[in-house]
Amino acid sequence: MTNEANTALYFVRHAESEYMEGQERERGLTEQGKRDAATVAGLLHREQIQSFYSSPYRRAVDTIQGLAEVSGGIVVTEEDLRERKLSGPEVKHEHFREAKQRLYDDPAFAYSGGESGEVAGARAIAVIQRILDRHPGQKIVIGTHGDIMTLIFNYFDSSYGYDFWANTTMPDIYKLEFDREGRLVQVTRLWEEQV
Repeated sequence: MTNEANTALYFVRHAESEYMEGQERERGLTEQGKRDAATVAGLLHREQIQSFYSSPYRRAVDTIQGLAEVSGGIVVTEEDLRERKLSGPEVKHEHFREAKQRLYDDPAFAYSGGESGEVAGARAIAVIQRILDRHPGQKIVIGTHGDIMTLIFNYFDSSYGYDFWANTTMPDIYKLEFDREGRLVQVTRLWEEQV
């Protein structure tokens, strides 16, 4: 049972977005992604969310924008919630999942031009801590990405890593509840009930 004093963060991994090289920030949602974003809005509107934060990337904002509108809120973008940069354009990853697993196996490792788990996680966690401090006892949606979401979860519970990342869907929704001391007390996946 949820304690009313708990703060609830609803992490919404963005819906389907067509990959376009060099357009990491600008690419929006596919038609399926738009339908799924409407489902996200319908599901979370019942939760009476009070605040909305997002990565600045369009696909993340677009996934929660409809929910913010029907809830009478606005989406506040936070630069440090952006997705982890895998590497610079000069690095080609023939085996994407193997490249990603190496980053989770060694949190200090970074490919040329990219971010390590330690660096990307630290910038995102600073934002999450500010949100928790700013909104005690409230319900907040975070528009996010699979990799940075996993790094955030890993900060609070080290069991979240590559396997969790590999099994997330687009979109996906996780409700994290924190007690008054900022400790993670419960994680609930909400999206699986919709599929």
